[in-house]
Amino acid sequence: MIGDKAYDSDPLDAELAEVGIEFHAPHKANRKRAITQDGRKLRRYQRRWKVERLFAWLQNYRRILVRYEYHDDNYLGFVHLGCMMILLRAYF
Repeated sequence: MIGDKAYDSDPLDAELAEVGIEFHAPHKANRKRAITQDGRKLRRYQRRWKVERLFAWLQNYRRILVRYEYHDDNYLGFVHLGCMMILLRAYF
């Protein structure tokens, strides 16, 4: 699981580790305790913007944003259609 700086917390790290979830979040600038991450695993955090950008672009399509569809399969189909339109717009 990847979070932003607001989720930098040792108790949260310990709680997620008990459940078996590996959590990555950059440290806050005012962190009092020793640093627990060496930065190698935070490279995934740096690529997080690609996923956030996709969700922002999908919100341009009102039908996906408002979710007019009652059935999950229909909604997922419109999400796929929106992703294809974004992909085609990027390359053509």
